[in-house]
Amino acid sequence: MVRGDSPATELFPQFKDTLYEMVAGEAHGLSEDQLDFESDRWEWSRWSIRRNISHMASGDFRWMWVRWGAQLFPQGLPNGTELDAICESPHDRRLDEDKYWDISALLEKVKEGLDLCWSVLATETVDSMRTRVLETPSDTLWAEHPEIFPNGVREFPGDASKVYLTLEASFSHRYFEYLAHLFNVQRLKKAQGLEPAVKLPFEGYMALPGWDKSEP
Repeated sequence: MVRGDSPATELFPQFKDTLYEMVAGEAHGLSEDQLDFESDRWEWSRWSIRRNISHMASGDFRWMWVRWGAQLFPQGLPNGTELDAICESPHDRRLDEDKYWDISALLEKVKEGLDLCWSVLATETVDSMRTRVLETPSDTLWAEHPEIFPNGVREFPGDASKVYLTLEASFSHRYFEYLAHLFNVQRLKKAQGLEPAVKLPFEGYMALPGWDKSEP
């Protein structure tokens, strides 16, 4: 059983190597055309494999630096200017496609984002992950599904338009986001007659009853 004073890395070991290996494994050997396949046939096929990976890479920087940065890095970071530039993308929830388009560059950013996450986990304890909170709007995905964030979403006193999200729940959200977008990547591969490369655990957002699980 994980103790309160245990390192937070014990809560999310997937951020060390597993998530990167999953993303890199699904991208391995794909041609440019396969990476860029998009279709209007399904909602999940409107973003290509490349753009799903770009979104995964962008998310860790935006959560750890933009959302949590003031609490986690009150003195800033040596590469804070670089992180600001990464987060100031003109593309919705993705990296700047003029700077990060080649798949090797995107995978490098996925690794850097996960390394940033791991550095946070390495300095936090289980207790601190559960006591640190972030104020967020209540009409968000995590607030609408508190059942998959045990004790991670808390009422904001006096204002129903907001909730408190713990640092632990934020990491759960990132993990669930990786799984959901890896599922999209696998569906995009199947739509092109390609086989998925890894087996995904069926949990998080993709396991919700109303989640779109359609496949080609």
